[in-house]
Parts: sequence; C-alpha cells; structure tokens
Amino acid sequence: MKKRKLEVAVISDVHLGTYECHADELITYLNSIQPAILILNGDIVDESRTAKDYFPPSHIKVLRKLLSMASKGTEMYYITGNHDATLRKFSGTSLGTMKVVDKLVLQIDGKLAWFFHGDIFDVSPQNAKRIARLGSFGYKLLITLNRFGNWLSKKRGKERFSFSKKMEKNTKRDSKYMSDFEQSAIDLAVDKGYDYVVCGHTHQPKKEEHETKNGRCLYLNSGDWVEHLTALEYSFKRWKIYKYNHDKLSPFFADEEIKEMDMKELIATILKKNKPSKDKESID
Repeated sequence: MKKRKLEVAVISDVHLGTYECHADELITYLNSIQPAILILNGDIVDESRTAKDYFPPSHIKVLRKLLSMASKGTEMYYITGNHDATLRKFSGTSLGTMKVVDKLVLQIDGKLAWFFHGDIFDVSPQNAKRIARLGSFGYKLLITLNRFGNWLSKKRGKERFSFSKKMEKNTKRDSKYMSDFEQSAIDLAVDKGYDYVVCGHTHQPKKEEHETKNGRCLYLNSGDWVEHLTALEYSFKRWKIYKYNHDKLSPFFADEEIKEMDMKELIATILKKNKPSKDKESID
C-alpha cells in the first residue's frame, strides 16, 4: 500500500518506557506516512519510568523507525518535554537530519507555526505567560523552574508533575487550567505574530481557531499515544487531527532492513545524509 505523503506530521507524549504506551499502533502509523518534516513534540521517551527496566522490543522498534525515517531524508525535530528533560542539555545540537530543540518556528506556506511542548505552563499559565514574554531568557527561566520543581518532588519521594494525572484528579478545577493553558498559548502566539501555535503536554488533541483583540491564531495540540492515539498532519494547506482508532489504514509492515540494522548502524546512516536545511527558523 502506498504511503501518504505529508508536508508536516507532529506526534507527542508517546511515553516510551511505560506500560501505557501504544508502541505497536504508533509503528503502524509511522509506516503509513511519508512526511517531509516530522516533529516530535516532547515526552517521546519517559525518562522518569525507564529506570524501572521496562523497555520492550516494540518500544525499541519505534526508536529504530524514527532513526530510519531520519536516515532516509525526513527532517526531524525533537522538541524536549518535561518527561525527557535530560535532552535539554543537548538543545541546539544535530544528529544528521534530526535536531534537538526546546522550541521551534517553521514557515509553512507563508504562515508562521510556533511549536513547543507546553510544560512551561506548569508553573501557572498566567505567571508563565508573563515570564515567557521576556523572550528566550524567560523561556529558559520557566524550564529551570519546572526542572527544580520536579527535582524537589523527587527529593520528597513524590513523582514529577504530570498534567494528565492532575486532570484526572480534579476535573472542574483542571478544566479551568486547560482553558488557561490554551488561552495563554494563544495570547503569546498572537503577541509574537504567529499564525499557528502547536503544543503537546496536556494529552488532549485539539484544533481550534482563536481570536483576541490583538489578532487571530489557530491552537493545535497533537494529543498522545497513551490514550487518544492521535497526531497532527499538515498537507494541502490545512491541519488535520489524525485519530488512529478512526483513521487507521491497513497495517504497514516495517521495512525489512530496519529489522537487520542495529542502533549504531542507523545512527551512522543518518550522519551520512546530513543535508542543507530548508526554509525554517529555530528560536534560540
């Protein structure tokens, strides 16, 4: 079966290394698409759980598939999240066509799309919005605050902050938090002149146009591969939420060579294919 060609695909909150991750379904999805750009918008690997020695073959296959896609020319961005925050020390580095960043701006068909995971709002959507307006310094400050908060939680014997779990505990209160989260992202995007703002983190897939007194912006959230099994796709000048349980095609099987290649071979292949970048800009 022919793969669907996409200009941009976005996945987030896969949480590899956890029992809740639907790795097999994600492999099926990745084998069904051929994106020019693939954005991994945070929490792809759950570093807080991998220490428990749970990383089955299906989860390794996802990593191999991603590396294979990068080796075959797919431009790939790994945007760091709160569950894979260790990667933030490598922000700004590249591994062939795969780049590690904290946030990203792409120009798509003449419009600007702003991508970030969304955990900067864990401090408080309103306070985070004020700090983030300080620019790059403010964004880094928010990341540092959240990292310190999670370190403190660990010291006290508690789990790091998980917005999805927080939502389950208090629906009414967190419904307001969700609204504040989205509005804060929209306000910041409008202030910065972006047409699209694309987040993950909340595990809630969404596509919604917002208008403020200062302008308009489309809010997008890629959802997760824990419960909703969703992704964002851009093609033919429009965004769509892909829902695996509704939109899935007949299963695609992994390329035969992936089964034979180990991780070192895949990484070596990527490095050989480091091509010049296209029309895009990464925020410092």
